[in-house]
Order: sequence, then C-alpha cells, then structure tokens
Amino acid sequence: MIGLSVFGDLLHGFGTVLDPMNLLWAILGVTLGMLVGILPGIGPALTIALLLPITFNFSDPIGAFIMFAGIYYGAMYGGSTTSILINTPGESASVATAIEGHKMAQKGRARAALATAAIGSFVAGTISTVLLTFVAKPIGSLASHFQATDYFAITLLAMVAVTAIVGHSLVRGLLSLVVGLFIGLIGLDSLSGAPRYTFGTLRLLDGIDVVIVIVGLFAIGETLHVASKLRSTPERPAVLEKGRRLRTGYLTKSDWGRSWKPWLRGTALGFPFGAIPSGGAEVPTFLSYSIERRQARKKGRDEFGDGAIEGVAGPEAANNASFSGVLVPLLTLGLPTSATAAVMLAAFQIFNVQPGPQLFEDQSTLVWTLIASLYIGNLILLIMNLPLIQIWVQVLKVPRPLLYAGILVFACLGVYSLSGSGYEVLMALVIGVVGFFMRKLDFPIAPVILGVILGPTMEEQFRRSLVISNGDASVFVTRPLSAVIIVLTVLALFVPYLPRIVARIRGTQPTRDRLTFGEDD
Repeated sequence: MIGLSVFGDLLHGFGTVLDPMNLLWAILGVTLGMLVGILPGIGPALTIALLLPITFNFSDPIGAFIMFAGIYYGAMYGGSTTSILINTPGESASVATAIEGHKMAQKGRARAALATAAIGSFVAGTISTVLLTFVAKPIGSLASHFQATDYFAITLLAMVAVTAIVGHSLVRGLLSLVVGLFIGLIGLDSLSGAPRYTFGTLRLLDGIDVVIVIVGLFAIGETLHVASKLRSTPERPAVLEKGRRLRTGYLTKSDWGRSWKPWLRGTALGFPFGAIPSGGAEVPTFLSYSIERRQARKKGRDEFGDGAIEGVAGPEAANNASFSGVLVPLLTLGLPTSATAAVMLAAFQIFNVQPGPQLFEDQSTLVWTLIASLYIGNLILLIMNLPLIQIWVQVLKVPRPLLYAGILVFACLGVYSLSGSGYEVLMALVIGVVGFFMRKLDFPIAPVILGVILGPTMEEQFRRSLVISNGDASVFVTRPLSAVIIVLTVLALFVPYLPRIVARIRGTQPTRDRLTFGEDD
C-alpha cells in the first residue's frame, strides 16, 4: 500500500514539474547553478545564498524549489569542473575530486574526468533520489509521534554534531554557534512579546532576517575571502582537449569498466552520511577516495596521485548522493545537517512552509514536486553540461576581480530587493565583513547559520517542554527517546577526537590529532 501511494504521489509530482513553466525553472536553475558554481571557490551553499533573494519574486513556492534543485545540481557540478580544470574546489566536498581530477586534466584527460564526474553524479543522484522517494514519507510518519522534548533534543544534536565536526577547533565552532544563537534571539520574544537585544532600535524588533544573515555571511563574506586569495590561485584552466561528438565517447571502454563500481560504492556511502548530522558530503567523499585507493592497490594498479579515474568517479558519486540524504532529515524533521541544507531551510521559511512530520500532509504537492524535480534536474544536468562544457570553461577566462565584484554587486541588489531598505544592505555588508574576518581567523560559518535558523526552534521546544511538565527539567531525561538523543549529543563532541582515542587504545601515534571537515557543501 505504501509503495502504491508513493508511486501515485510521485507521478503527481512529475505531472507538476513537467509543466512547461516549471520545466523552464528547472533548466534555468541548472544553468544559473553552473554559471555561478563554476567560479573558483564558490560552492552550492554560497550559490543558493546568492540567488535566494530571487525567490521573493515567486508567488508560488513550487517554482522556487524546482529552481533550487536545479541550482544545487548545477553548482555541485560546477564545483567539480573547477576542481578538475584549475585545481580550485568550489566546496570542501570537491577536494577529493581535485586530487585525481586535476592530474587527469594535466595529462590531457580533462574530458574523461569531467565525463565520469557528470555520469557518476547522474547515477548516484538517480539511485539516491529513489531511496529518498521511499524512505522520506515513512520517516515523516514516524516523526509525527515526536514530542516537544524530542524535537529539542534532535535540534540540539543537529547543531552540536555539525559544529563539532566542521572547522579545525571545537572551541571556535562552539563560539560561532553562540554567535548564531544570539542573532536568532534578536527581536520580539515569540511567547511573551517582550523585545530582546534590540538596543532600543525599532528596526530590530522584527529581528534580523535570516536571508540577510545568509547573504552576508556566504555571498558577501565568502566572496571577500575567496577574492583575498586571488594571487595564490591558478589564473588559467587546464587545456580542454578536443573530444568526440558523442558524450559517451569521452570515456573509453576501460574508463567505463573502472568507473561503474566506484559510482555504486560512492552512492552507498553518500546517501546515509548525508542523512546524519555529519557536516554534509565531506565524510563520504574522503571515505570513497580512501576505499577506491585501497581497491586499486589490491588489484596492483595504484595510479592514485597520478590521475586515477576511480578517484574522481567515487567521490563525485558520494558527493551527489549525499544531497538526497540531506533532504531526508530536512523534509521529515526540519533539521539541516549541512550549510546548504540550512540555506534551503531558510528558503522554506520565506514561504512560511515549515519542514517536518506534517509537511507530507500539509504540502504534499510541494514535497513530491521537489522530489520529482530532483530526477528532472539530474537528467538536465547530464544532457546540458558535457556538450556545453567549452562554454562554461570560457567563464573561467573572465578576469577574477570583475567576476567577484559582480557577485558583490548582485548580492547587495538581492538584499535591497527584499524591502527596498538601504539599512538592510548596510547590515548585510557589516555581517559580510564579520564573516570575512571569521574565515580569516578560522571560525566556521555553518554553525552561525544553524544557530540563527534552529536557535528559535530549539528555544520554543525547550520552553514548551517546561510548560507541559510544570517546570520539571527532568522531562528531558525521563523520556527514553529524548535521553538517548541527548547522550548522542554529548558523544558527538568526542567524534572529532576519535583518531587520538583509537591511537591511545592501540598504543600508537595518531596520524591526525582531530577529525575535521569543511563546511561549504
């Protein structure tokens, strides 16, 4: 019965997304995502943040989310393109791809690297979206039985787990989270209506719009940070050798044989890791790279470090599959497990749509159209990008200062379009400068976004739990599910130190003092 119901809902979603106007939004999303995502240092989170103000012109959220699905896929493939051609990953999840992909490009095999990345992304995206199709609704039904204490504990777990694993310092990560929580508390108290941290300014009574924070930290702050490193990044892409007309002709028979298993293994890693609060796609991409290297050594064929195609195929599949995994907790629980998911959650809030257990009932058309658009966006990506790769490469030849100046101007115009207020533009610029110095001083940005978005929700559920229990704080540990999640939250603080703990147990020297992953996915 569940399977038939899912098929019916999915077909209805396809019927909506295949409407000519919605199909146009999907194509536009993929194109914009590629155009912006191919810029060096620009990842999916920054791309979506930059284009987020556009959604204010949509009267219907369906078109906006169809476009966002395309933007994500386009930006993600754009990140792999810059990784392969100029060894400058647009996101931390593309670092593993850059290791082997750029070596292949230097050896005159750029088209093969781009092809295995694109086809692997399509395979992984399709398989992981099928998994999302069948697991999201049952998880949403299960989550409908959660109580306020459970939501508080899950929100706390999401914030702490992501904060603990991104960046190079737990203390810096927690300080970033505190900054985000503080920003989220500015404005009127949701329960009492009392002003908080407004400093007597009427403009702050409504709080600081999350879009301003996101555009400031990502679009402005991140662009300033990337622009400040212009002198240390390559100016020209690797030569893109002439290839055959057929897209499949970019890969030889040997390339196909060496790529299909890494595609499947990468998918198997990416989806589950995306669904848990692990900071996004960095963990599965590096795991995939390690596994493929180990597999190659077993076969006596270790080209890793010199342009092994498996080192591109596996990580790219894991990267793509993780996005569908990220959507599971986002749609069913309203919890973002990565920076990109946090920006997506802000997009939901723009339209007063709250992801969670009731989303599949209250916004069924929106959810299933979004899932259907993942299939369509994935297909459009495959069809468009390889034939048009020569066009995308031309973007890399535009002088970098002009590109980044254009991004800053576009970001400011986007903020101004929200309300026509110069005050909000100034606020976004101030937040952008703060974000720039945070990156310079190695403070992670993702915890700030999570604090701003999830902080008010966590506070509301915390206070609601205390009201229901007549002020008894033990309610958070007497309910089994809440107690288990809180224990997991505490354990999450120790996850980055696993290498040191394991080495101490074995009596050996740790190869790494601390597990750290990026935050740009």
